[in-house]
Amino acid sequence: MDEARVVLDRLERIERLDRAGAARAELLDELRALVAEAQEWSRAEGGDAGARAVDDLRTALVTSPVT
Repeated sequence: MDEARVVLDRLERIERLDRAGAARAELLDELRALVAEAQEWSRAEGGDAGARAVDDLRTALVTSPVT
């Protein structure tokens, strides 16, 4: 369950940075870290749902416009 807490903490950090007007590059770095942490969570939890969630995060990161 520690992995889940790490992912949730990262999401909260990203939201705070976004609200504060953080640079896109900083947000992109945070999103990349989120994907890595979500992968760890998925490995720890196992199952298809975790793998799909990581794939969805990865897809969102690749298709998200960053300026």
